[in-house]
Amino acid sequence: MANFEWYRSFISIYKYSSVSEAAKTRIMTQPAMSQHLAALEAEVGEPLFIRTARKMIPTERGKELYSQLVPLIESLEETTLSFRTVSTPALPIVKIGSAPEFFRERIAPYLTKLNVRLNAHYGFASYILELLTEDKVDIIVTSQKYTATGVEYIHFLEEEFVVAAPYNLDEPIFNNANQLETWLCSQKWLSYGLDLPIIRRFWRETFHKRPQINPEHVLPDLHIILSAIECGAGISLLPTYMLANSLHTNKIKIICKSYKVTNDLYLAYKIKNRNVPKLNMIIEALKENNSM
Repeated sequence: MANFEWYRSFISIYKYSSVSEAAKTRIMTQPAMSQHLAALEAEVGEPLFIRTARKMIPTERGKELYSQLVPLIESLEETTLSFRTVSTPALPIVKIGSAPEFFRERIAPYLTKLNVRLNAHYGFASYILELLTEDKVDIIVTSQKYTATGVEYIHFLEEEFVVAAPYNLDEPIFNNANQLETWLCSQKWLSYGLDLPIIRRFWRETFHKRPQINPEHVLPDLHIILSAIECGAGISLLPTYMLANSLHTNKIKIICKSYKVTNDLYLAYKIKNRNVPKLNMIIEALKENNSM
């Protein structure tokens, strides 16, 4: 008969893709963790992971077992916690993935209003979608609607991006779009990536062509880009929701105010979890707090 601890060790290995990392999180020795996995595989009758030099890759059987085990283990752990804290009823745990900048600006300020406990994961759209498809998160906030079996997307909100510049940058008066483009091309641009995300769309919608610029710096963090703009390092396109304080303190300003670009954000989750109460709870809370 399978031991409950074998299951907990299996879930840790699955989450961290490593026996050594899983052993650290469970405060166990690596040999003991390996023994748990070997015992569970013997009980199941087939391998649950493919061992490689760099990480543990779950087999199809391993993925199936993980998806069935996680809700059961979480339910048991939440039940145990509720008995330990009778005076403070335990809130459901929701695992969420998003870009770190969005979480900081649009989710973190409302944590006390969500009525759930969040376990957050940060990364690019492709990475957090992978977490979702592997059941490592319950829901993600994403700007990309990738095709993924069993995943449903619902529109969440629309971001507005504007051109942010150092406060002391002089902006000339332009007689036409060609003059504006020439001037913008002469500026030092800070980009989130080498492929100029958002900047490329801004150029297409404003000038109907691809941008002919090379970024001065590539900084894959919007808050770092904002700090660099405040220090005079260049200009960039940033979402308006993160600019209020910098504008109020005259550290930056918005230029080319007639031109902006929007970006749709979506909430994505597994269709099989569509009616799970805690998922509906976090969706409603996110929509309510971001409609302000």
